[in-house]
Amino acid sequence: MMTQYLRRPAVSQRYGVPASTLYDWIGKGQFPRGEQLGPRVVAWAEADLDAWDAARKADREGAAAKVSA
Repeated sequence: MMTQYLRRPAVSQRYGVPASTLYDWIGKGQFPRGEQLGPRVVAWAEADLDAWDAARKADREGAAAKVSA
């Protein structure tokens, strides 16, 4: 199966945040780094973004369980 890549505008749209927020998250280690696909092309593997989404969901569910306990 081919890896699907999303360019920065699509990633920004997916999460509803501007580029500056994405790069802030990356700088803080809170978001996966994009892959350099060419001299001026950076994109994110959709599988990496899906994994990041799943990890965030698990963190939220874990935090909610601690609050309700």
